Amino acid sequence: MATEPAIHDYLAPVFAQYPLHVARGEGVWLYTPEGRRVLDLYGGHAVAALGYGHPGWTKAVTDQARNVNFQSNAVPMDVRLRAAQRLVQFSKLPFESVFFVNSGAEANENALKMAFTMNPGRTEVVALEMSFHGRTAAAAALTWGAKEKWYGFPRTPFDVTFIPRRDLAALSTITEKTAAVLVEPVQGVGGAFDLGAEYVAALRKRCDETGTVLIFDEVQCGVGRTGHPFAANLYGVMPDMITTAKALGNGFPCSALLMSAKVTKAVKLDALGTTFGAGPMACAAIEAVIDAIEQEDLMANVQRVGAYIRKTCLVGPVTAHQGAGFLTGLITKVPAKFVQKALLEQEDILTGTSGDPNVLRLLPPFTLQEADVDFLAAALARLKL
Repeated sequence: MATEPAIHDYLAPVFAQYPLHVARGEGVWLYTPEGRRVLDLYGGHAVAALGYGHPGWTKAVTDQARNVNFQSNAVPMDVRLRAAQRLVQFSKLPFESVFFVNSGAEANENALKMAFTMNPGRTEVVALEMSFHGRTAAAAALTWGAKEKWYGFPRTPFDVTFIPRRDLAALSTITEKTAAVLVEPVQGVGGAFDLGAEYVAALRKRCDETGTVLIFDEVQCGVGRTGHPFAANLYGVMPDMITTAKALGNGFPCSALLMSAKVTKAVKLDALGTTFGAGPMACAAIEAVIDAIEQEDLMANVQRVGAYIRKTCLVGPVTAHQGAGFLTGLITKVPAKFVQKALLEQEDILTGTSGDPNVLRLLPPFTLQEADVDFLAAALARLKL
């Protein structure tokens, strides 16, 4: 007798998977089909900003689906205009326009295209060591280690130079041949590594001196995750563009490229394009995320509970911390993958690792509370590694 195929049989074997079968989520908790409850401190790669089952977000997406689930950018829609206005106002930065697309990599691709449009004849982009900007051609070209591990394309679309993090002297590498600098102000995959206000300010100054376009990749650290609208606010530095995604839709695929006045001026009709970007359901999700962050004062919660994590979780295998807000790196005295495995298997806590083998990465929903942190701290203290 033929047996039923396993549910994963037809999936391309691309992703390594945790030994955790998720059936549903509620708040900051995940549940398996058998009823096991797991504290989610990873948030689906920093996506689940509002956690699971948030009533306002669920209603907004459901209502929009009932009203009209999709129309292209060829027709105007109020929800699209509202989402753009809300995002610019939420940023509290003098951006002039928004281009909505579908993913962080796509936002980065379009930001780089605009940088080369504004700097014709330049051939180079500078990025930082340990960076991660996506897996498409241009974004992956600026991802540290991609060329050696998985890039796959025969050549990069431009010259790429990587410089060390927080190295002020290395900023001289940025010259009049550099079209753009693309950086995560707080690196995600790089180990929840915060660049710091001094370095980011110096980076802005050097780009101004050389006429280089400065792009902040806030795909992971943006939309409230640092306890501020963007890490640009945290550091008090205005980039020419910000790319953001992940928390922006709380699980609905969407991303955005925020552009300053000088970048907006360089945009020409039909120079950029997208089919699904700025779809009405995505825009409804974006509005709902911003509504929740503002109405529930979630950035203050991120600041308060983030500080509590840093205060209480230097126990067991954890020796130090880095990052900002709810993009936290716990530095471990043993490889972080062992800590992650033990937390999941022994303590029902899901965390992440990073490109730094001794950094455990925490990316929890913005609704996390001190009692949840106490649960983590107690679990860390019990680990014997």
